[in-house]
Amino acid sequence: MTPEQIDALAVWTADRLGAGTVTLSPPSKMSGGAIQENWKLDAEVVDGPHAGSHALVLRTDAPSGVSVSHPRAHEFALLRAAFAAGATVPEPLALDEGGAVLGKPFYLMRRATGTANPRALSRDTGLDPHRPALTAAIGRELARIHSITPPRAELAFLPQDPRPPVERRLDEFRAQLDALPRAYPALEWAIRWLEMNAPASAATVLGHGDFRCGNIMADGAEVTAVLDWEFAGWSDPMEDVGWICARCWRFGVDDRVVGGIGDLSDFRLGYEAEAGHGLDWGRVGFWEVLATVRWAIIALHQGERHLSGEEMSMELALTGRKAAEMEFDVLTQIRAIETGKMERMS
Repeated sequence: MTPEQIDALAVWTADRLGAGTVTLSPPSKMSGGAIQENWKLDAEVVDGPHAGSHALVLRTDAPSGVSVSHPRAHEFALLRAAFAAGATVPEPLALDEGGAVLGKPFYLMRRATGTANPRALSRDTGLDPHRPALTAAIGRELARIHSITPPRAELAFLPQDPRPPVERRLDEFRAQLDALPRAYPALEWAIRWLEMNAPASAATVLGHGDFRCGNIMADGAEVTAVLDWEFAGWSDPMEDVGWICARCWRFGVDDRVVGGIGDLSDFRLGYEAEAGHGLDWGRVGFWEVLATVRWAIIALHQGERHLSGEEMSMELALTGRKAAEMEFDVLTQIRAIETGKMERMS
């Protein structure tokens, strides 16, 4: 950011916060953000309802993005809805939808404390005494998100599709595979298995879309923020559960089913205590398979951006290589589910 942009941002922030003046620290780019950029900055606000010192994050578009992710204005609206529902999200403060200040859309939100580093959350032995409580807290957070149901006027931009969520998702998978230059029979077969074994649809809720270790900030036993809402949409509540429980998001700690952090039993206790009802927990395995197929396809498309020469990137190339591991995972998962079925029948 240029000094001129920082000055313009300070004036704009003062106007949006109803302040006399705002002084901003030089923004520093935060780690992560392959799809969006996050900039850390501090604000000194003089006068008005927000007078005082504030730790902020400016969230804007990265040079490369994913077409299915929400634009900043939609993400801002989702954050506001989640914040109002009691979910632990950074408070959204101000939105520049037109990009008048920086030349691209952005919004300001409060900066949360804690860590979202998946390696720390899954492997730090100092966290072990807190894992049951933290896992239950994560379940409560998801239940709060799922308390948001359609119709919602402020979320009218979210597509309303009369098809069952599984059917809609599988159609997306087929189209995404067809767009790739090579065939992936293991994934095609897994999609067919998902189609043949799809459960009845539950109530439609707001799904986070990327609820996993890495997008959840924590400090000890407390969740301090649920981040990155760019894939949120109306969905079956079990889709978020399957995503955080899929082996690809356990970061090598496979015995801790919930994101490498803790046990499903603790997550379930937290979810049900907050929601006042249960979910179809016996079908978690199905939704884990769906999550793994989804991540495999995302990885293939990311890798193709590199292979096609569109965007030369070691990170994209390595992400594409993960798809082979996901193919093995779905075959292993389906075999385990089918073996369990046969054992119960014998």
